[in-house]
Amino acid sequence: MKGEAGSMLQNEKSKQEGHIWGSMRRTVFILGSGLLLFVALWNSVTWHLQRFWGASGFFWQAQWESMLSSFEGKEWILFIIVTTQIPNLFFWIFNGLLLVVDTTGKPNFISRYRIQMGKNDPVDPVKLRQAIRTVLFNQFMLSFPMVAILYLLLKWKGDPCRRELPTFHWFLLELVIFTLIEEVLFYYSHRLLHHPAFYKKIHKKHHEWTAPIGVVSLYAHPIEHVVSNMLPAMLGPILMGSHLSSITIWFSLALIVTTISHCGYHLPFLPSPEFHDFHHLKFTQCYGVLGVLDHLHGTDTMFKQTKAYERHVLLLGFTPLSESIPDSPKKLK
Repeated sequence: MKGEAGSMLQNEKSKQEGHIWGSMRRTVFILGSGLLLFVALWNSVTWHLQRFWGASGFFWQAQWESMLSSFEGKEWILFIIVTTQIPNLFFWIFNGLLLVVDTTGKPNFISRYRIQMGKNDPVDPVKLRQAIRTVLFNQFMLSFPMVAILYLLLKWKGDPCRRELPTFHWFLLELVIFTLIEEVLFYYSHRLLHHPAFYKKIHKKHHEWTAPIGVVSLYAHPIEHVVSNMLPAMLGPILMGSHLSSITIWFSLALIVTTISHCGYHLPFLPSPEFHDFHHLKFTQCYGVLGVLDHLHGTDTMFKQTKAYERHVLLLGFTPLSESIPDSPKKLK
């Protein structure tokens, strides 16, 4: 019996090692293929974008210098206003459109793309008002002081309001670094918040929404907003000594991406929100943004066994994936 048990354990260990090596090979293949494709397209794409950037560069440089002159001696005010209010404007315009669908169910063709059918149809107005109050508190009472600290750190390293705008290629490099740093910090801070010592008092607030909507992306306990929402997005610009313009675009993109991840709709031609929606549904899966660290740590194994994983692709048509890849019928007991 002991021999059989030992043999079974050895076989199980071999299967696990094979799974790990298989995952690593797939990861290398995907990254390698992506790198080759990226190199192949780099010259063509960047040439066209550089032409656009260069053509409009003189215009934006002139506008920036004019704005900078208006705030001469008070650059810190300019920094705080631009890096908070422009991203917030994008956030509320996008979420305003989504809230029309969440609260009215119209237009009907958008509701067809809902991931968790029957949830938030329509959204609970009491929960929604509470969420909006919390989001506004986080944006104005927490994000403002954090951005002020960000300005002081950047000023200590250089000048985030320097007269010359960054080049297109430098901004692309910054964007890649910002994204990688956020993925690492968000994954581990988010996973830490799921530890029993922190979950009930801090992170449970965010998980009150098992079927999230866009505005809930910033619905969080103050500690979570600072540690898991703000710091992962701020560290990249601090390390790179970034310009106000780069930071503003980065914060705007980050807010739009997190809104899409929480919106509850798998809309055509937008990044798939299936990954993070599954996290809100199951709690112990899919902690990251890109999914790379979840793959390496095995925190997406349950997700990969679901139809949601099959639907986790960019929708390039207008047929909802819930219709083309429906959930399997529940087994009769």
